[in-house]
Amino acid sequence: MGALDLRAIRKSFGAIDVIRGVDLEVATGEFTVFVGPSGCGKSTLLRIIAGLEDQTSGDLSIAGRLMNGVPPAKRGIAMVFQSYALYPHLTVEGNMGLALKQEGVERSAIAARIARASGLLQLDPLLSRRPAELSGGQRQRVAIGRAIVREPKLFLFDEPLSNLDAALRVGTRLEIAKLHRQLGATMVYVTHDQVEAMTLADKIVVLRAGVVEQVGSPLDLYRRPANRFVAGFIGSPAMNFAEGEAAARVGAAAIGVRPEHLAVSEDGAWTGTLSHAEHLGSDTMLYVDVPGMGLMTARVGGEDDHAIGSRVGLTPRDGRIHRFDAEGRTIGG
Repeated sequence: MGALDLRAIRKSFGAIDVIRGVDLEVATGEFTVFVGPSGCGKSTLLRIIAGLEDQTSGDLSIAGRLMNGVPPAKRGIAMVFQSYALYPHLTVEGNMGLALKQEGVERSAIAARIARASGLLQLDPLLSRRPAELSGGQRQRVAIGRAIVREPKLFLFDEPLSNLDAALRVGTRLEIAKLHRQLGATMVYVTHDQVEAMTLADKIVVLRAGVVEQVGSPLDLYRRPANRFVAGFIGSPAMNFAEGEAAARVGAAAIGVRPEHLAVSEDGAWTGTLSHAEHLGSDTMLYVDVPGMGLMTARVGGEDDHAIGSRVGLTPRDGRIHRFDAEGRTIGG
């Protein structure tokens, strides 16, 4: 048994099936990320693991113990929410230690756990402050510290970076990754941001409409997507897709090529007109209107300069075309 085992988990709200038969094992010490578009069921699945929602059917085990019907406080989990959920009248230290105090843990043990978590998260200078005196990133670190002091079997993160600005998201993401390495803890993390998933996860679970589309390492999903949905969801910028004659030539209903796998020249396998270019410093994104294929995106070096309206040739690099059948399933490896 792993740190977390889900067997045939289903969840319905009336006639609406939100989770439709999920089977999943999370190994001890693994960082697993649930990712998918809004409404795919990832947060509902996390709430079921936490005990905040009851599954309609199926079995859920944590560290080998069946948890069906077990209340959240008895599951050995700690959850970090996107809203921080800090008590405004308590200091950082008070917020971090409150749950332990309510559980009757000795004062000396509480102090030791707070000191350890505070050291890991560099919160020592902030312990006497209240939440209103903290930045968003600092509040999220306090929320994470509050989870650490509980020494749970399983950490659950529900979109913890969604309320932070872009710079803070990157910094806090790095801190969470570092924390995972230091603690060696089992973590399950929910996000709609596939960049977060790719940079944090040991294993990604891609969900759509309550069904697991694919499970694998970030590079497995990037290199070998199981279907067109996963191919389009994983990778930034998104994969280019084409149907019609371009796909029929290689025996497929549709083909996909990632922007970074298109070579750009004056002439190519596909030729079109440059409609827009985004200069991002290290990279430039070229948006090329290709007759019969639509708008294609190519990633080139930041120093490359192409005039809007110019002719641009695109050629897929060897072995980088993904083929899909009429149902959207990947053809071949």
